[in-house]
Amino acid sequence: MTIERDLSLFSGEGYNKGRNIVWQFLWYAFSNLIFKKFWFPLKLRPIFLRFFGASVGAGVRIRENVSIHWPWKLKIGDHCWIGTEVLILNLENVEIQDNVCISQRAFICTGSHNTKSTTFEFSNKPIVIESSAWICAYALILPGSRISLGTVVPGGTTFPKRG
Repeated sequence: MTIERDLSLFSGEGYNKGRNIVWQFLWYAFSNLIFKKFWFPLKLRPIFLRFFGASVGAGVRIRENVSIHWPWKLKIGDHCWIGTEVLILNLENVEIQDNVCISQRAFICTGSHNTKSTTFEFSNKPIVIESSAWICAYALILPGSRISLGTVVPGGTTFPKRG
């Protein structure tokens, strides 16, 4: 089935950024000028994520160049590791439970578009990564995914797998 889209009619209906433009700007500036930098101390990253509204447990290690779209839509449990250049595009909530490892350049993506919409409206869904899961390097976690307890998502794969 072919759908003719008119992107000029896109409205973004149903997507709530969760905070006003001032918070969005402050996070964007802080994230790009300080948070992602190699010299910004690991121990301070959870503290500043909490300041911006994230829920972050004890013993969380977030490496440099990690991109988090909206910290106020992020919950990280205890003793999680997030590797270099991970991208968390959390237009909706992302919950990362305890003892989860997300390896380098993994992409956690809650955002998509309705393929049947002629105006390409959003079709965003939250993601839950249960305790002890390992998201290996270059893995792609799609909107609406729930990664079960202790699951390993192999490097370079998409979850859930698409036929």
